[in-house]
Amino acid sequence: MDLTALFKMSYGLYVVCADDGAQRAGCIVNTATQVTADPVQIMVAVHKDNVTTGVIERAGAFAVTVVDRTADMPYIGNFGFRSSDTYDKFGKYETRVSEVGAPYCPEHACALVACRLVETVDVGTHMLFIGEAEQIERLADTEPLTYAAYHSELKGKTPPKASSYQGQ
Repeated sequence: MDLTALFKMSYGLYVVCADDGAQRAGCIVNTATQVTADPVQIMVAVHKDNVTTGVIERAGAFAVTVVDRTADMPYIGNFGFRSSDTYDKFGKYETRVSEVGAPYCPEHACALVACRLVETVDVGTHMLFIGEAEQIERLADTEPLTYAAYHSELKGKTPPKASSYQGQ
Protein backbone atom coordinates (compact mmCIF):
# COMPACT_ATOMS: atom_id res chain seq x y z
CA MET A 1 0.00 0.00 0.00
CA ASP A 2 1.16 3.52 -0.79
CA LEU A 3 0.26 5.36 2.41
CA THR A 4 1.49 8.65 0.91
CA ALA A 5 -1.76 8.65 -1.10
CA LEU A 6 -3.49 9.58 2.18
CA PHE A 7 -1.59 12.89 2.13
CA LYS A 8 -3.86 13.87 -0.78
CA MET A 9 -6.81 13.97 1.62
CA SER A 10 -7.67 17.45 2.84
CA TYR A 11 -6.92 18.26 6.49
CA GLY A 12 -6.75 21.36 8.61
CA LEU A 13 -5.43 22.13 12.06
CA TYR A 14 -7.78 22.56 14.97
CA VAL A 15 -7.44 23.25 18.68
CA VAL A 16 -9.82 21.12 20.76
CA CYS A 17 -10.37 22.22 24.38
CA ALA A 18 -12.45 21.16 27.35
CA ASP A 19 -12.86 21.91 31.06
CA ASP A 20 -14.22 19.29 33.47
CA GLY A 21 -14.33 21.66 36.45
CA ALA A 22 -11.09 20.32 37.92
CA GLN A 23 -8.86 20.60 34.87
CA ARG A 24 -8.83 22.36 31.53
CA ALA A 25 -6.98 20.90 28.60
CA GLY A 26 -6.45 21.47 24.91
CA CYS A 27 -4.58 19.94 22.01
CA ILE A 28 -4.00 20.32 18.30
CA VAL A 29 -5.73 17.79 16.04
CA ASN A 30 -5.84 17.47 12.28
CA THR A 31 -9.05 15.49 12.09
CA ALA A 32 -12.26 17.45 12.64
CA THR A 33 -15.28 17.68 10.41
CA GLN A 34 -18.93 18.57 10.27
CA VAL A 35 -20.87 15.31 10.04
CA THR A 36 -24.49 16.53 9.96
CA ALA A 37 -26.30 19.79 9.22
CA ASP A 38 -29.55 19.41 11.16
CA PRO A 39 -28.63 19.35 13.91
CA VAL A 40 -25.07 20.55 13.31
CA GLN A 41 -22.76 17.87 14.62
CA ILE A 42 -18.97 17.96 14.63
CA MET A 43 -16.57 15.03 14.95
CA VAL A 44 -13.02 15.31 16.28
CA ALA A 45 -10.42 12.56 16.66
CA VAL A 46 -8.20 12.82 19.75
CA HIS A 47 -5.44 10.37 20.68
CA LYS A 48 -6.32 8.26 23.72
CA ASP A 49 -3.06 9.22 25.47
CA ASN A 50 -3.85 12.95 25.36
CA VAL A 51 -4.96 14.52 28.63
CA THR A 52 -7.63 16.31 26.58
CA THR A 53 -9.36 12.99 25.88
CA GLY A 54 -10.17 12.36 29.53
CA VAL A 55 -11.18 15.97 30.12
CA ILE A 56 -13.64 15.86 27.20
CA GLU A 57 -15.11 12.59 28.49
CA ARG A 58 -15.59 14.00 32.01
CA ALA A 59 -16.82 17.41 30.81
CA GLY A 60 -19.28 16.09 28.27
CA ALA A 61 -18.49 19.07 26.05
CA PHE A 62 -15.70 20.51 23.92
CA ALA A 63 -14.80 23.55 21.84
CA VAL A 64 -13.04 23.41 18.48
CA THR A 65 -11.29 26.37 16.93
CA VAL A 66 -10.14 26.33 13.31
CA VAL A 67 -6.48 27.40 13.25
CA ASP A 68 -5.93 30.15 10.68
CA ARG A 69 -3.05 31.13 8.40
CA THR A 70 -1.71 33.66 10.92
CA ALA A 71 -0.64 30.80 13.24
CA ASP A 72 3.06 30.33 13.84
CA MET A 73 5.03 27.39 15.19
CA PRO A 74 5.15 28.75 18.78
CA TYR A 75 1.32 28.79 18.84
CA ILE A 76 1.05 25.32 17.30
CA GLY A 77 3.74 24.03 19.65
CA ASN A 78 1.95 25.50 22.65
CA PHE A 79 -1.12 23.38 22.01
CA GLY A 80 0.48 20.53 20.10
CA PHE A 81 3.79 19.60 21.64
CA ARG A 82 3.17 19.95 25.38
CA SER A 83 0.97 18.12 27.87
CA SER A 84 -1.95 19.79 29.63
CA ASP A 85 -1.13 17.94 32.85
CA THR A 86 2.27 19.64 33.20
CA TYR A 87 1.85 22.91 31.28
CA ASP A 88 -0.79 25.66 31.23
CA LYS A 89 -1.55 25.90 27.52
CA PHE A 90 -3.88 28.85 28.14
CA GLY A 91 -1.35 31.02 30.00
CA LYS A 92 0.18 32.73 26.95
CA TYR A 93 -2.98 33.48 24.98
CA GLU A 94 -6.26 35.24 25.60
CA THR A 95 -8.74 32.65 26.76
CA ARG A 96 -12.51 32.84 26.56
CA VAL A 97 -15.16 30.41 27.73
CA SER A 98 -17.63 29.00 25.23
CA GLU A 99 -21.34 28.53 25.85
CA VAL A 100 -20.70 24.87 26.75
CA GLY A 101 -18.09 25.83 29.36
CA ALA A 102 -15.08 24.79 27.29
CA PRO A 103 -12.18 27.25 27.03
CA TYR A 104 -10.85 28.48 23.70
CA CYS A 105 -8.24 30.92 22.45
CA PRO A 106 -9.46 33.26 19.71
CA GLU A 107 -5.93 34.23 18.60
CA HIS A 108 -4.88 32.47 15.36
CA ALA A 109 -8.41 31.08 14.96
CA CYS A 110 -10.95 31.89 12.27
CA ALA A 111 -13.91 29.92 13.62
CA LEU A 112 -15.29 28.36 16.78
CA VAL A 113 -17.71 25.48 17.24
CA ALA A 114 -18.65 24.55 20.82
CA CYS A 115 -20.45 21.25 21.31
CA ARG A 116 -22.21 19.07 23.83
CA LEU A 117 -20.84 15.53 23.55
CA VAL A 118 -23.43 13.14 22.10
CA GLU A 119 -21.36 10.10 21.20
CA THR A 120 -17.89 8.66 21.72
CA VAL A 121 -16.44 6.01 19.43
CA ASP A 122 -13.26 4.07 20.21
CA VAL A 123 -11.24 3.64 17.00
CA GLY A 124 -8.10 2.05 18.41
CA THR A 125 -5.45 4.70 19.05
CA HIS A 126 -8.00 7.54 19.01
CA MET A 127 -11.39 8.43 20.35
CA LEU A 128 -13.91 10.03 18.02
CA PHE A 129 -15.93 12.64 19.87
CA ILE A 130 -19.17 13.61 18.18
CA GLY A 131 -20.80 16.71 19.52
CA GLU A 132 -23.91 18.72 18.79
CA ALA A 133 -23.07 22.37 18.20
CA GLU A 134 -24.48 24.88 20.67
CA GLN A 135 -22.29 27.79 19.60
CA ILE A 136 -20.89 28.54 16.15
CA GLU A 137 -18.94 31.74 15.52
CA ARG A 138 -16.80 33.23 12.82
CA LEU A 139 -13.82 34.68 14.74
CA ALA A 140 -11.84 36.21 11.86
CA ASP A 141 -11.93 36.61 8.11
CA THR A 142 -8.55 34.89 7.68
CA GLU A 143 -8.22 31.64 5.76
CA PRO A 144 -7.84 28.34 7.65
CA LEU A 145 -4.38 26.79 7.89
CA THR A 146 -4.40 23.55 5.94
CA TYR A 147 -2.33 20.60 7.04
CA ALA A 148 -0.50 20.82 3.70
CA ALA A 149 0.51 24.44 4.42
CA TYR A 150 1.57 23.46 7.94
CA HIS A 151 3.99 20.98 6.38
CA SER A 152 5.16 22.99 3.35
CA GLU A 153 5.24 26.55 4.70
CA LEU A 154 5.77 26.15 8.44
CA LYS A 155 7.88 22.99 8.00
CA GLY A 156 5.81 21.26 10.67
CA LYS A 157 6.12 17.56 11.36
CA THR A 158 3.39 15.00 12.01
CA PRO A 159 3.65 14.04 15.68
CA PRO A 160 3.15 10.42 16.77
CA LYS A 161 -0.26 11.14 18.34
CA ALA A 162 -1.70 12.65 15.13
CA SER A 163 -4.35 10.56 13.42
CA SER A 164 -2.36 10.85 10.17
CA TYR A 165 0.98 9.72 11.70
CA GLN A 166 2.72 7.05 9.64
CA GLY A 167 5.81 6.30 11.72
CA GLN A 168 8.16 8.79 10.04
